[in-house]
Amino acid sequence: METGLVSLIAASTAFVGTHFALSHPLRGPLVRMLGEGRFMAFYSVVAAACMVWMYFAFGAAQAGGLPGSGELGWIIASLITLPALVLFLGSFKSNPALPSPGAKEFAAHEPAGVFTVTRHPMMWSFALWAVSHIILWWSWRTNVVALAVLILALVGARMQDRKKETLMGGAWQGWEARTSFWPRWSRLPGAGAFLWLAALGAWLLITWSHIHAGGVPAGIWRWIG
Repeated sequence: METGLVSLIAASTAFVGTHFALSHPLRGPLVRMLGEGRFMAFYSVVAAACMVWMYFAFGAAQAGGLPGSGELGWIIASLITLPALVLFLGSFKSNPALPSPGAKEFAAHEPAGVFTVTRHPMMWSFALWAVSHIILWWSWRTNVVALAVLILALVGARMQDRKKETLMGGAWQGWEARTSFWPRWSRLPGAGAFLWLAALGAWLLITWSHIHAGGVPAGIWRWIG
């Protein structure tokens, strides 16, 4: 196995592992030792260091190397990333999963928008992004990063449920009772027309930028560029 790919696997494992460790078993002891502010600074430094390591390891790893899934793979991947953006953009409004002083108040509301689909819209948006890149089956380096993101998103969402149950008690348990971990995809079209338009605009911009960032045309630009 090439050195660059080995380094990328190590960096991705470190990124996921430190995130889980610092978000769950080590969080309490470190917060008591350092205080909330210093802990968050430490957490941010560790995450940033792992991401920088992943960035350089990704660049050093071999591009390509897999046969790819052809035009059908590109069509499926392009279609998946649009609802991913709907979930992602919608996750910023009144989300009790985000660190916010109003989290308990948000959890008391009836689910609306993307929260009628899943209580973890941001995590599922990352998961869809990861799946869309694995489907392309273009390179091992892309698959390593995508798999790391997929594990971080879905395992992290499950672990977040347990942490929120401890931190928020009945407020989060009530939110769990009214929402679903697994997406109810049939409800996604009802997330809101404005949200879908915003996601479409973002999708067009991001896929267009993909050409300049990675040198690979994505989305509709693959066919009309």
